[in-house]
Amino acid sequence: MSSPVRAALTDYVAGRSDATRVVQIVAETFYREGGRGKGEGLEPLMAVIERAAPGIVQLTRTASAPGFQVELAERRFPREYEASLREAAATVLASWPADTGDPLPPSPFPLPPSLFRRFLTAIQRLFIS
Repeated sequence: MSSPVRAALTDYVAGRSDATRVVQIVAETFYREGGRGKGEGLEPLMAVIERAAPGIVQLTRTASAPGFQVELAERRFPREYEASLREAAATVLASWPADTGDPLPPSPFPLPPSLFRRFLTAIQRLFIS
């Protein structure tokens, strides 16, 4: 998982951060890209967050494109659920592999686009042009 999420969870489990900050970072990561983010491994945390503070995200209209955008609602996390959140954070941290530092450097050779991506790009060009 990304280092900001790992750092926020580590700080929260150690008592150096508050629940509101953890909820913000976890929800942003889970609902990234308009609700289509990759929140693998964050399900236990999101279950506690949604149970404690339902409606942590809100749908807002976008002016640039049709549809909606997912945004975080401004609300404080209830204190009575902080123990459950801390327990879920510790469980999630324990399930992730150890942080070994920087990931492998990117390959100097670009990967060729997949056939599916080329097909989608061609269709998009038909309708956009």
